[in-house]
Amino acid sequence: MKKKLLAFSLMAIMLISVLAACSGSDDASGEDDGGEDGDVTTLRMTWWGSQSRHDQTQEIIKKFEEENPDIKIESEFTGFDGYFEKMAASASGNNLPDIMQQNFGEYLNQYADKELLADLTEFVEDGTIDVEGVDDTIMESGKKNDKLLGIPTGTNALTAFYNQDMLDEAGVDISDGEWSWEDYEEYAAQISDATGEYGARLMEPQNLFEYYLREKGEKLFNEDGTDLGYEDDQLLVDYFERNLELKEKGAVPGYETIQQIKGVEDELIARGEAAFDFRWSNQATALDSAADGKPIEMTLLPGSNNDQGMYLKPAMLWSVSENSEHKEEAAKFIDFFVNNIEVYEIGGSDRGVPIKEEIREELSADLSETDQKVFEYIEMVTENSSPIDSNFPPESSEILGELSKIDERVMYGELSAEEGAEQFRSTVESIIAR
Repeated sequence: MKKKLLAFSLMAIMLISVLAACSGSDDASGEDDGGEDGDVTTLRMTWWGSQSRHDQTQEIIKKFEEENPDIKIESEFTGFDGYFEKMAASASGNNLPDIMQQNFGEYLNQYADKELLADLTEFVEDGTIDVEGVDDTIMESGKKNDKLLGIPTGTNALTAFYNQDMLDEAGVDISDGEWSWEDYEEYAAQISDATGEYGARLMEPQNLFEYYLREKGEKLFNEDGTDLGYEDDQLLVDYFERNLELKEKGAVPGYETIQQIKGVEDELIARGEAAFDFRWSNQATALDSAADGKPIEMTLLPGSNNDQGMYLKPAMLWSVSENSEHKEEAAKFIDFFVNNIEVYEIGGSDRGVPIKEEIREELSADLSETDQKVFEYIEMVTENSSPIDSNFPPESSEILGELSKIDERVMYGELSAEEGAEQFRSTVESIIAR
């Protein structure tokens, strides 16, 4: 065990930006007067998100504690930026929280590889976590190496958010979701010319390059996660050049603008300074709240084969630390989150569309306008999508971090698109070989 901890500590120091979880103090078990028998178990819990998510989650925790007076939850939260670095520090110190918000794909696989997450199978089998009726495909998203390492908080999908007023001003209509990448380029430039604002936010490559590949029938990683899944580097060259061309036209901002954005609520589309923004559907609530009445709509991402590129994803997962001394109590919170309709009445679609059909049906009669749009959008994606790719190697979070760095250098003109694509491939080969 000491050897594993030492190895992971060194890995965390070298790759601190690639792990996914959160920081805090040691797992705590305390004596308090809050429980009926005088004994209170204290759990640490962490998540990332917007301010609205923080507020909602605190309210959900309060409801849980009211129903479970023998359990107290100490919350730790931050924005998306910095969350993974803090989790890396906690992991290297053997100090992960009891309950953590986890990310599907690169980060779940990395934590699985390090054996840092508890297998929740026993809590499902004994009924502590009730997932009866949840689709098997959804549950599979939380599994790795035959272990159930996370319970999805809800269903999510990449979305093209757009400001309807800005599109109307430029005479653009994409409501049916049938638009190509060439259309996207044309519309972004057209909107920028008509409004004097950006036509779109600069795309971030960590999620969008994978979609770009899928839409063209390729994958980011090969089947066994030992290499890139595409052979032609021109695909990444084309991705870079499309963004470069739009930046040169003034239709999208450069990184000097993007780096000033402080969170979802501060995004350009929420401020009326960009018409398009590609991001996850569960962020609709935060965007609409910040948009102050601006009409933000949703449709499929561009691409002639966007039904091939689109996929459903767990919005995020609840996981439990393998080193937690209170796994059963942590499992009780996850069960509360999944099965209590009050959770979704408080949080809406912020953590995705509920995974249980009975809760979706019960909520559907009284959804907010924003949540109704999200529910309808997820239905549309369900009918126009392909299975999610789960073949992420344990090193994929580091790989995607390197892709972002290369993308930034290309956008700043420090590398050509060809040099960036070549450097990305050689970097991936080096990381995986190591």
